[in-house]
Amino acid sequence: MTTEFTALPDLALRSLGGAVIWADDESFAEKEHLVLPEPAGFRPATFGHRGQVYDGWETRRRRGPGGASPAADDCDTAIVRLGVPGVVHGVVVDTAWFKGNYPPEVSVEAVAVEGYPTGPAIAARDDWTPLVPRAAVRGDTPNPFEVTEPGRFTHVRLRIYPDGGVARLRVHGIAKPDLRWMDSGPFDLAALEHGGRVTDCSNLFYSHPQQLLLPGPARSMGEGWETARRRGGGNDWVRVRLAGEGILTAAEIDTSYFLHNAPGAAALTGFRADGTTVDLLPRTPLLPDTRHRFRLTPADPVTEVRLDTYPDGGLSRLRLFGTRTATGPDL
Repeated sequence: MTTEFTALPDLALRSLGGAVIWADDESFAEKEHLVLPEPAGFRPATFGHRGQVYDGWETRRRRGPGGASPAADDCDTAIVRLGVPGVVHGVVVDTAWFKGNYPPEVSVEAVAVEGYPTGPAIAARDDWTPLVPRAAVRGDTPNPFEVTEPGRFTHVRLRIYPDGGVARLRVHGIAKPDLRWMDSGPFDLAALEHGGRVTDCSNLFYSHPQQLLLPGPARSMGEGWETARRRGGGNDWVRVRLAGEGILTAAEIDTSYFLHNAPGAAALTGFRADGTTVDLLPRTPLLPDTRHRFRLTPADPVTEVRLDTYPDGGLSRLRLFGTRTATGPDL
């Protein structure tokens, strides 16, 4: 599995709860497209009342006084509320299909706020932290930017100079939810929205394993994790870092929509903070297209879990329910 920042979850993803809550202009294409999970599409010569239909966010052409070119610092702005707060390790400003109407430069900033302020209230703030200083981008391509700012943020602000179109904004990082909520009872400690994440896997030929930890049920095979057909023995596996050290009491292994390519069996192994292991679920048969729920005998607290699938195939979701330990590390 790649160690680049794009292997981390996209904290802005709509299917994780992310939303575009404000933009100063969306004359040609709606701001909500920025956080859709699927890649941007395009159908040529499809015109609506706003012109060519684009699967992205596109603003009007800016004009200076008397029809002059816009000033050097003119820009359009969109603000995204992350699906879950977190530390951002990198962003991708994807200009797919915007070839003659992409912005020459962009910048990205972030802020952390309590509660649920409105879009205009967020837009009025002046305490934004730079994540990506103003930088040049190319059209019709993903433009990746690594981020080194260590802070925890709830919202990001995309600025495009001076105007134009962006298809998708990806905000990759590590979820850092409010631990006061996490300490109020048993939770799915593997969920992305609670701070869990996939750290490694044996194969990601068809789809990314981070999808296993998304909220809600999968709607198709494409929203799960599927491996290539294994030849020559062995088995596939995925390793999950929990939202915090915890005692696990139940697991859900969901093969929904995988009718003829689900694993035949699965097993769960826990990893203590010192790296030693504990058996959570022995190798157990699985059925296709089924939500399997297993009670786990409470054992020692663990910080990570490895799911082994035999020999290969696809899963829709993995849930690992338990309670954070009062003295466990915040991972």
